[in-house]
Amino acid sequence: MIEIKDLTKFYGTGESRFQVLKEVNAKIEDGDYVVILGPSGSGKSTFLNAISGLELPDSGEVLYDGKDITKLEDAALTAFRKENVGFIFQQYYLLPNLSVEKNVKMGADLVKNKDYMSMIEAVGLAEKRHKYPSELSGGEQQRVSVARALAKKPKVLFLDEPTGALDEETGRQVLDYISQLQKELGFTIVMVTHNLNIADMAKTVIHMNSGTIQSVDHNEVQKSAYEIGW
Repeated sequence: MIEIKDLTKFYGTGESRFQVLKEVNAKIEDGDYVVILGPSGSGKSTFLNAISGLELPDSGEVLYDGKDITKLEDAALTAFRKENVGFIFQQYYLLPNLSVEKNVKMGADLVKNKDYMSMIEAVGLAEKRHKYPSELSGGEQQRVSVARALAKKPKVLFLDEPTGALDEETGRQVLDYISQLQKELGFTIVMVTHNLNIADMAKTVIHMNSGTIQSVDHNEVQKSAYEIGW
């Protein structure tokens, strides 16, 4: 379980200093599928970054099974991220001079996972494992980033606008791959998105605005990527 307690974050200094997160509290159960919604500037990406360990809050706690990661030194925090979390962003961040296989292997090597080919097969790219990013479509590149993140065998997968640069057909395909892999592997999903329809795929929907959580909803039925609107 991830417990977030009184999370506060400021940006800027002096007169330009402003509060992005305002004593945010939440709980995320193991194996949950969480979608975070909110307008631009609501604090949702900052919230994601803070609870994933990408950046530290100014105050508050982020506890993974009771361990507060905000108190960790830099080296320990880096080790925590390496061993526990995966990231997928709107930009693919693939290394252009490495093949599909070698990009995914980079993620696997972080945790000494030698079975990374299973992730490449799971996202449907086994036949293109020797291709380079420039030889792939946008959707295929995003699927490589999915495979790379999951080759780390993360307990929690954080996603920030993973379909933002994709067309509808490709976006649905990528979301479907992620959902199917979650069912097989059991990791937790925490996703920030502007696409309100993706919330229908989640178990838990967090609505943010002005640096606070306005409400939390739970879906009794989770729709598939091909059942939601777009």
